[in-house]
Amino acid sequence: MEDGLRVLVASALGKLLGSVLTEALPHATIVVAVDPAAVHHAVVGRVRFDAVVADLIWMDPAYEYNFDGLDVLKLLRESNRSAPMIMALHGHGIERDHLEEAITQPEVVGVVQKAAGFGPPVEAVQVAAAGNTLPKAKYPIGQRLICPSLDSYFSHGRRGHTAARLAGAIAAGKATDYQSLAAATCIPLNTANKLVSYLGPLIEARREHEPGLPMNSQVVYRWCGEHSRYILSWRRRYCIGVTSSNSSTAPWLTA
Repeated sequence: MEDGLRVLVASALGKLLGSVLTEALPHATIVVAVDPAAVHHAVVGRVRFDAVVADLIWMDPAYEYNFDGLDVLKLLRESNRSAPMIMALHGHGIERDHLEEAITQPEVVGVVQKAAGFGPPVEAVQVAAAGNTLPKAKYPIGQRLICPSLDSYFSHGRRGHTAARLAGAIAAGKATDYQSLAAATCIPLNTANKLVSYLGPLIEARREHEPGLPMNSQVVYRWCGEHSRYILSWRRRYCIGVTSSNSSTAPWLTA
């Protein structure tokens, strides 16, 4: 089955899984990419992969805020190299926002827990690369979805995009008050003053604020900090409110 198969392992610690896959699929080509530049080199202008295993969040201080599994998915799409994707999870709560978006993407065929060892990802690669559907009992998708997801809220029209711009400026540490928020997002001060009305409904709908306490800007700033990894990821990938100093093209793609 594995003759001619090409598998990409996109993970900061991908060499471990890569060696296991090489042993399990001796006739397949296993490409390991341990950093964003290596992922770009493996994908752009190369032969399409039959399956991709990617860390949903890269637990590396150098990349965890500027590269993740959703970036891998975007690169595959933009390079016309889409393939069945298996997202590898560490099992941490900070992955929830990323997972809520990942499970809605058609290329993502399943998720695996890294704590479960190498057996599940190897089996998942074998099934996905053969063009088969992963059994949901073993590779569940959708069980952690919380409505509304940040992705669905930010993607909903102009108001959602404005909410994403406001949240992105705060998560990036570019704003401390309404004036600096307006300057960082290049939106009118009157709009920045409505920060709570843009993001408060999302926070309340997700039940991430104590109902008995008032909803104010301090709550929004705290919430943006807690969700900063995903907010920055979303803004980066959808180019919402990105200034010329933080362009839509990632630095590792132009280096």
